[in-house]
Amino acid sequence: MTSENAVSSIPKVAIVTGGSRGLGRSTVLGLARRGIHSIFTYNANRAEADKVVAAAGQAGVRAFALQLDTGKVASFGAFADEVRKILSDLGIDRFDYLVNNAGISHHNAFETTTESEVDALYNVHFKGVFFLTQRLLPLLRDGGRIVNVSTGLTRVTMPGSSPYAAMKGAVEVLTRYLAKELGARGIAVNTVAPGAIATDFSGGMVRDNPEINRRVAEMTALGRVGQPDDIGSMIASLLADDNRWVNAQRIEVSGGMAL
Repeated sequence: MTSENAVSSIPKVAIVTGGSRGLGRSTVLGLARRGIHSIFTYNANRAEADKVVAAAGQAGVRAFALQLDTGKVASFGAFADEVRKILSDLGIDRFDYLVNNAGISHHNAFETTTESEVDALYNVHFKGVFFLTQRLLPLLRDGGRIVNVSTGLTRVTMPGSSPYAAMKGAVEVLTRYLAKELGARGIAVNTVAPGAIATDFSGGMVRDNPEINRRVAEMTALGRVGQPDDIGSMIASLLADDNRWVNAQRIEVSGGMAL
């Protein structure tokens, strides 16, 4: 096992929301390659979650899949209880890293976006992040790390994404406030803002639509669309001790998109 865990008998554990697919899956497996165990959430697809558990096991660590709708704050207490039990089974009472990644997509013009659409985005992308982080704070180790996943759309304006981008912008502001308020506990908090990534997000449009894929590649300095491991590996490296002094930052990981 080539990891920071190799020099410590105390297991390191991350909680990753939305870890059964896409960027979350890549993050769980990127951490696994570094010897870090994960507790990750999935919304509905248990079969895909089980595949991530198996892949992490092949990397020599344990991963635990818990069902959670991050837009339902009332369920967070029960989720925290499940986390406590898993930590206890691992012989510890605190976890080390929280990655707020779970999300839903949205594409609609400002003029026709409905209240229910905005409410759904708010519940998952801001309210859920706010209150899940709050609920898990007593279980997060002093000196731990939090990564909030945002989007390149807070910098680059794409019509049809106004409420989605606005919620992510709120999370970026929240990140700075958390970094300030949690600094006394030695907890670093950062935002990672991916560019366009070839996943099933938004119906897989970047991955599966050749025209969109081509247009994104043309506007990206490195000449291609992003892949999930471009993000998951970066988040895993950001959580490593080598980056302990990075705090309160918005780090865009887009290959140089729309420069």
